[in-house]
Amino acid sequence: MEPVEIISDGLRLRVWEPGDVDRLNREVAHPDVQRWTALPTDPAETAEFALHRAPALREAGTALHLGVFDAADGRLLGATALHKINLSDGYAELGYWVAAGARGARVAERAARALLNWGFTELGLGLVGWRARVGNHASRITALRLGFTMEGTGRATRTAPDGTRSARWTASLLPADLTAAGRPDSPAVALEARRARVFGGPRPVLTAPGGVRLRAAEERDLPATVETCRDPETLRWTTVPENYTLADAASYSLGYQPAQWTAGTAAMFVFTGPDDEYAGNMDLRLTRPADPLFADVGFSAAPRARGRGYTTAALRTVCAWGFEALGLERIEWLAHVGNDASRRVAEKAGFTVEGVRRSGLAHRGERRDVWAAGLVPADLQGR
Repeated sequence: MEPVEIISDGLRLRVWEPGDVDRLNREVAHPDVQRWTALPTDPAETAEFALHRAPALREAGTALHLGVFDAADGRLLGATALHKINLSDGYAELGYWVAAGARGARVAERAARALLNWGFTELGLGLVGWRARVGNHASRITALRLGFTMEGTGRATRTAPDGTRSARWTASLLPADLTAAGRPDSPAVALEARRARVFGGPRPVLTAPGGVRLRAAEERDLPATVETCRDPETLRWTTVPENYTLADAASYSLGYQPAQWTAGTAAMFVFTGPDDEYAGNMDLRLTRPADPLFADVGFSAAPRARGRGYTTAALRTVCAWGFEALGLERIEWLAHVGNDASRRVAEKAGFTVEGVRRSGLAHRGERRDVWAAGLVPADLQGR
């Protein structure tokens, strides 16, 4: 494959040159780039890749790595690539990264669109794949804006730069699906972009009346979590494991909950009283991929915190946050028939009980009838 240069949408895409190496080293060493890529940080390794390995891959026809530069002033803005090129199958995978100072201008989208157009027309590609570590919401939004169809989440297959093994989102693009430059976001992509800004950062601290706070779980909360999960009322109405241990609490609170936030599939908090001591768990779960405007809520209260109004305040607050920050239009609550305490909390928070679902939930080996209630944004107006 001959050296390639593409000028499009204010960008210049070209092969790496010796004069680029110093700038390239500075940009790839930035923590925001290193967080999501496996790019080398050693200057010698960077030079070896840009000036020797990338040209060798291009000549072999298996990958095309291009720097992305401002077409007017020549600033290095990032990079984009087609790798795993297989011309006999008409397949390649897309990659990109953006320099820290160039974010917010859709550089990755503009560069990738130019490269994809070239790959479809000049290489005759019929399908392009995309992968990104779960949690890389900026890359995911770029892929969606280009027209990629999300296909799911693949299990971790290799070690990330921080030494962990991370699952990956996967997507694919057909030539006819590539979007045109300047096309406005569809409502679905606009909603994803909105949520990317939320889940791409740390979990917020939410404040509620009466000094109640919702925050991420901390190690100091674990003993109280164990006490709550061993309480007979908790065991009666929830599916927490019996004989709950400190290891169970650590795995759930410090492992599972942050992973759900990173993936953008749930916002899980502990809620506290005015003393900032653990009072319970509050989970807002985005459980229907086919209905992104829907979520369901679940909660449990520590024995010492029951009857004080903390759970109601936390529930109302997390739902209001879900409507405002995530753009939700309906939140659902389910509880086993007979769980009067949970029902009182839901109704005080504004939920309307809509009926009974027969055998609605599985519970410790059997299916039970459940109450179902819903909350929509209008229910919180004036509260």
